[in-house]
Amino acid sequence: MSFGNPVNSESNGSPSLQIFYGDNLVALKKIPEAEVDLIYIDPPFNTGKTQRRQQIKAVHSPEASRTGFQGRRYQTSVIGTREYPDIFSDYLAFLEPRLREAYRVLASHGSFYLHIDYREVHRCRYLLDSIFGPDNLLNEIIWAYDYGGRAQDRWPAKHDNILFYVKDRSKYTFNRDAIERIPYMAPGLVGAEKAKRGKLPTDTWWHTLVPTNSKEKTGYPTQKPVGILRRIVAASSNPGDLVLDFFAGSGTTGFAAMEMGRHAILIDSNREAINIMQRRFSHFNHVTCSTL
Repeated sequence: MSFGNPVNSESNGSPSLQIFYGDNLVALKKIPEAEVDLIYIDPPFNTGKTQRRQQIKAVHSPEASRTGFQGRRYQTSVIGTREYPDIFSDYLAFLEPRLREAYRVLASHGSFYLHIDYREVHRCRYLLDSIFGPDNLLNEIIWAYDYGGRAQDRWPAKHDNILFYVKDRSKYTFNRDAIERIPYMAPGLVGAEKAKRGKLPTDTWWHTLVPTNSKEKTGYPTQKPVGILRRIVAASSNPGDLVLDFFAGSGTTGFAAMEMGRHAILIDSNREAINIMQRRFSHFNHVTCSTL
């Protein structure tokens, strides 16, 4: 197995995707230095639990107890379960060598996004400051949503944290004009022209989780919405660039990258993740899948 240069591969300039199954630390060591323009990773959050997602089949039945849209009743049955353990005895010892390799393979103009939650964000930020330098943290982005469990003994947690670092803040990519704008909350106060154009998102992103009945849904337990990745890819890379995700999961990073004319490398050690990605990208051209 070897990492070919997607730009010089048989894709003839069209977006290409390489999927690798195996240990991402082994894979990262095979990538040449300063090869990658953008890295996004969504590693396990170290929740101490097994992440599990059930696939449910719903059939309309007037006698069933489950109620859906407009009061329609449905009989449901579980047709499959996907899961992976999210437990690490020393989380930073697991992440650190991978983050150092990420820094090595990132181009001097490159950007790095780490998606995490409140349990580990403070420790991850301390570690990344030691690798990238604290001055190269540009944002801590808050992704807020409103689905999932609702704790009764505390404020329910309804956000993730995304740490945005650059390798060199004097020459990184940030395509302000390529970012899809969002509506003003009070459009009447800004005038018709500005209201029509919309405003640039801030460091607080309101975006729903992937809905259960969405065509986007793959069944992977921690799948992130493609809208989040589109925003990151648009802002921090250019067409023809190389995007890397070495905790690829359901492959959303690669989906957004190829959709927007970027090349991508996806790595995961979960066999079910590889199976989902192979199905998800079956209609794309210039996709290869290899075992490390």
